[in-house]
Amino acid sequence: MITVPRGLVLSLAAMFSTYHVVLGFYSLGQPRSPVPAALALLVYCVATVLSLWPTSPIRMPLWLAYFNIAVCAMLPLLVGSQLDGSVDNGYATWYVAAVGTLMTITATRRRPWLAWVGAATLVVHTVFWAGPAALGSMGVIGSVVWVAVAVILARALAKAGRDARQYALAEQEATEWQAAQEAHLYERQVRLAQTIRLAAPMLRSIIDQGGELTAEQRQESRYLEAAVRDEIRGRKLLNDAVRDAVMAARRRGAIVTLLDEGSIDDIRGSELEAVLNTLADAIDSTTADTIIARTAGDGSATAVTVVGLSSADARLSALGQESPEPEVHLWLEIPRNPVLMSGQG
Repeated sequence: MITVPRGLVLSLAAMFSTYHVVLGFYSLGQPRSPVPAALALLVYCVATVLSLWPTSPIRMPLWLAYFNIAVCAMLPLLVGSQLDGSVDNGYATWYVAAVGTLMTITATRRRPWLAWVGAATLVVHTVFWAGPAALGSMGVIGSVVWVAVAVILARALAKAGRDARQYALAEQEATEWQAAQEAHLYERQVRLAQTIRLAAPMLRSIIDQGGELTAEQRQESRYLEAAVRDEIRGRKLLNDAVRDAVMAARRRGAIVTLLDEGSIDDIRGSELEAVLNTLADAIDSTTADTIIARTAGDGSATAVTVVGLSSADARLSALGQESPEPEVHLWLEIPRNPVLMSGQG
């Protein structure tokens, strides 16, 4: 976010405000009665201190902005009531610059429309008190210009701040996208290397034998094909222990399916190894004909759900059951923290 040092802004505003107060005290002998002018100085000092309070929020509170407008309407009435508007009053019209400064502060603190209202009260009073020609000679036009510049600068800084935040957000998104692409590339390289390690010996044998494989080699090729599918669909469900357990289950005739839907991508290191080792033990310990391991949905306390199905007893067909349903031989929910696992069902 693009900002201007707040201490610098407050210091400059305080210097200008103090200068107006000094001019007001210097010219107290010129009005017919110094009491209204002294009261105007006091009110102006209170409004300035409240407006420049260091710990106040950047956006001026609404009640303070209205108070500043009331001060802007009060200063010309108090000081002007003791002066002659038809003559040059010199520094006695210090309130003109004071109103401009106070409204500039109000505009800078993100109350531009109320700042314009305060400046308008000064213009209206000056026109009725000393005539339109006094707008230039008394410096009213200069005060209005200050307010206009403050409004323009405040809007420009706000827009620059919004643009800077958008650019920063876009840069962050681009960085995240690049990191994701690099991660995907790395994972593809790892999967490809693993696939080559698995399939290369058999592919060389196929080439060497001209495609003429024995029944045992054909069956081994099917196992390797299933292992390659595991690398694609299983992703983070695989480590060496799981690979060995899955291959052993297939060699004894089981159908094994591994599905990783991305819900365990946030589990890493020893916690992931504990989950996978538990999965490997579950596959090793079951005699089910069909084994399905699948990651749980997002937000679940379970990391992986393992289901083992066994064919129903064929003797049930003799009792009149035409399509025996498979029986659940294994149901295991592996928590994200395997230490919390209470058992399997």
